[in-house]
Parts: sequence; C-alpha cells; structure tokens
Amino acid sequence: MKRIAGSLALLLALGACGQQRDLRLAEGMTPPPVPYGQEQPDTPEQLLDPGPEAVPLRSVELRRQSEEREDDPFDLPPEG
Repeated sequence: MKRIAGSLALLLALGACGQQRDLRLAEGMTPPPVPYGQEQPDTPEQLLDPGPEAVPLRSVELRRQSEEREDDPFDLPPEG
C-alpha cells in the first residue's frame, strides 16, 4: 500500500511539472523595455519566438557523395 501511495505521489508531482499556462510576470518584476521604434511592448508569444538570426535557414547544399577536399592553407602542422 505504501508503495502504491508513493508511486501515486511521484506521478502527481511529475504531472504538475508539465502544466502549461499563460506566461505572466512574477510579482515585483517589470516587463522588458519597449524596443526602440515600437509603441507597444512585445507579447510573451513574440518574446518566445526566435528571430531569423537565432534560427538561420540552411543555405549550404548537402553533399550527396564523397568528394576530394580542397587544400586548406590554414591547416598547419602542430608546433613542436
């Protein structure tokens, strides 16, 4: 019985960790300043959305087969 109660308590505690709610500021905290040029502050969803600099698009074509590497002039042997 104790094992079941302990397991149930553990499951409830873990389930509480995954609750999703609307984001709100904690008491006593101030929102981030309004960016220059904007009249309204960003919403929590806008603050969480990464910009294009944070998640750049892949612009390099993937190689489909092995190719010889070009000579690298900066690939110097270790000093020693």
